[in-house]
Amino acid sequence: MRPRSVGVALTAMAALIALPLTPARAAAAETPLSQGRTATASSEENYGTTAGYAVDGDTGTRWSSAATDDQWLQVDLGATASVTRVVLNWETAYGKDYKVQTSKDGTTWTDLKSVTGGDGGTDTLDVSGRGRYVRMLGVHRATPWGYSLYEFQVFGTAGTAQPDCGTADAAQGRPATASSTENAGTPASAAFDGDTATRWSSQAADPQWVQVDLGSVQDLCKVDLTWETAYGKDFQIQASTDGRNWSTLKSVTGATGGTASYDVSGSGRYVRIHGTARGTGYGYSLWEAAVHTGSTGAPPVQGGGDLGPNVIVVDPSTPNLQQKFDDVFEQQESSQFGTGRYQFLLKPGTYNGINAQIGFYTSVSGLGLNPDDTRINGDVTVDAGWFNGNATQNFWRSAENLAVKPSNGTDRWAVAQAAPFRRIHVQGGLNLAPNGYGWASGGYIADSKIDGTVGPYSQQQWYTRDSSVGGWTNGVWNMTFSGVQGAPATDFDSGPYTTLDTTPVSREKPFLYLDGSAYKVFVPAVRTNARGVSWPANAGTSLPLDQFYVVKPGATAATIDQALAQGLNLLFTPGIYHLDRTIDVTRADTVVLGLGLATLVPDNGVDAMHVADVDGVKLAGFLIDAGPVESDTLLRIGDPGSGADHSADPTTMQDVFVRIGGAGPGLATNSVVVDSDDVIIDHTWIWRADHGSGVGWDTNRADYGLRVNGDDVLATGLFVEHFNKYDVYWNGERGRTVFFQNEKAYDAPNAAAVTHDGVVGYAAYKVADSVTTHEAWGLGSYCNYTADPSIVQAHGFQVPTAPGITMHDLLVISLGGNGQYAHVVNSTGVPTSGTSTVPSKVTAFP
Repeated sequence: MRPRSVGVALTAMAALIALPLTPARAAAAETPLSQGRTATASSEENYGTTAGYAVDGDTGTRWSSAATDDQWLQVDLGATASVTRVVLNWETAYGKDYKVQTSKDGTTWTDLKSVTGGDGGTDTLDVSGRGRYVRMLGVHRATPWGYSLYEFQVFGTAGTAQPDCGTADAAQGRPATASSTENAGTPASAAFDGDTATRWSSQAADPQWVQVDLGSVQDLCKVDLTWETAYGKDFQIQASTDGRNWSTLKSVTGATGGTASYDVSGSGRYVRIHGTARGTGYGYSLWEAAVHTGSTGAPPVQGGGDLGPNVIVVDPSTPNLQQKFDDVFEQQESSQFGTGRYQFLLKPGTYNGINAQIGFYTSVSGLGLNPDDTRINGDVTVDAGWFNGNATQNFWRSAENLAVKPSNGTDRWAVAQAAPFRRIHVQGGLNLAPNGYGWASGGYIADSKIDGTVGPYSQQQWYTRDSSVGGWTNGVWNMTFSGVQGAPATDFDSGPYTTLDTTPVSREKPFLYLDGSAYKVFVPAVRTNARGVSWPANAGTSLPLDQFYVVKPGATAATIDQALAQGLNLLFTPGIYHLDRTIDVTRADTVVLGLGLATLVPDNGVDAMHVADVDGVKLAGFLIDAGPVESDTLLRIGDPGSGADHSADPTTMQDVFVRIGGAGPGLATNSVVVDSDDVIIDHTWIWRADHGSGVGWDTNRADYGLRVNGDDVLATGLFVEHFNKYDVYWNGERGRTVFFQNEKAYDAPNAAAVTHDGVVGYAAYKVADSVTTHEAWGLGSYCNYTADPSIVQAHGFQVPTAPGITMHDLLVISLGGNGQYAHVVNSTGVPTSGTSTVPSKVTAFP
């Protein structure tokens, strides 16, 4: 800065002295309409640069995209607003050419401003338009990096959502029930049949109720009641999402019968008229009850559509097919905590000379109804070259529904946890070890046929279900089989094998397939005492894709819940989905299916997903990643105190994986809680990270992995690791587990940190003291207390001693002498010792 002349300075000072000394008034800064709202993006560079950071009001945080031109960031203002100004505070990686757009529905966009030749810094754009959603659509980047915004601010006049009440009767013809009926001629359904000459009437007692199921959760705005002479004097109009927990929309006292309309505000699937005082000596009697619904202006969510950019659909004639596999593998081979997600879908036919190498967050699936419809004369390969021949971190990938004729006679699938091999026909052998036979820690096979021999070699543990094998050779510690033709006999006293002839209850995972040119999802039926593969018989049902909301990156939790409320199922395409509210699955038999390890991340401490206590929900093929603000429960199935019988149509959780930390700090008190009865947990890895980013005893704290409160729950293929307290806590009756793999938390700072009730160490698998019946087969727990190798854990397993408690084939292992176990189960079993990594076993308890 150049110094001013002395004369100028004195003149300015004199003028300043002459001014009256009135205090300056600070102007309040205008808060953007966008601040703190839900933001989504086409991509995110990493977990530290997510979309929400662009609207948090903090210029020390930012959103950044993947390094390609066609990227976008959008914000949901919550209601239609008048937009007058948009401010973009760019980081060094700015947009040279971009558009600012608005939309009323997040689907159809209108340009507000086009910017060309931008120079970064702060862009303040005066605009004029209306919409609920505002986005920056990148056209060309100015740098080789992606787009990066410290803040994306939208200013204008906020709107409000004004629901319009429909004239149609949403209750007409819907299923109805009542507390009682006067006789067979006055059923509950007569109040909702649209016929004013028929009626429902109850017994002559208080209280009484009649309710209707609208079929999905809807916004409720008005209820019309037409009473017969026997009317309700005092009653409540109530709503519920699940038919059990009710909220009161309107309380009416002193009514006089006849026809009356009541404006209400709320939502629910079930609507109930709950009478507390009759107007006559008779019961309650309604000619008609009509329910009107409204909306906030958001259009219905459409089912079906394309599968998005990260689903790669190919056929045998696809040009450069090998290159497509190689390009994705090059990107994903070592991207253990990256943001890329990919799904290969192979149309039926024969593929010659292909080697599909499968990296992180990559899935390959055939699109036939049967595995043999999609034939690869070549290989589907997982190896560990990226990690110097160590396969213990080959997580989060899958292969499904195809046939492989290996090029050299044996396919290689050297994986660890969360890498399912389902519905595969291997026309040869299968090698589960990496090249060079380095360490390996997997894995899971189901509904597959391997014509040759399976060689686990260096695999520490493995679970195989409802399959057939031409042979099985060796294994390290814990090889468990149920319903597997050709499986070796149990030899747990001297070897690694535990074999059950059948699987008590099973249902295969839903999968996408082509029926002609139409996509459908096949939902297999439940099998009891199954043995061998389920195909080609294929008992089950097919659902067309238009019954699914095809969820793509950028979708909001509000839209997802709206789709569920409309009765749609969910098909998550590959991507990362940040949730600002819990996804609520309330409809029986809903399918929630992920492709390419689609990942749900709850923000701001919400839970990721709740499933109501209903029949037959199918959860499959996705990852839940804890956010940096502590969630109470990442996934809850059922409601506390649930008790309905779902044995004929159980809810299933298959290839649903949960991660706390590793991709960044993550916190959750409970990872998965099962409150419903009869749930089948078929292959899950619930993992508190021991490596990666955001890892530390309190940094990624999670007390419990799996808590089971429901009765008659079955787990087949249960992998749960590293939790601060109990990895599994089983509080329901008649629970069963076939195969369990566990490592205790590496980072326990000392024995005091894990001592409770006078016991050193939380059991890996704890059955509550109140439980009277429980059975399990093939369970292993390992300790690797690297933070304090002097810790001696009391036991790996803790169960009541009761006639109905039976545990088969348990082992504990000290990995290289980093900590020890004093016993295997309760006070039974010899202690581990030394550094030799030799298991201590109990073949039967008690």
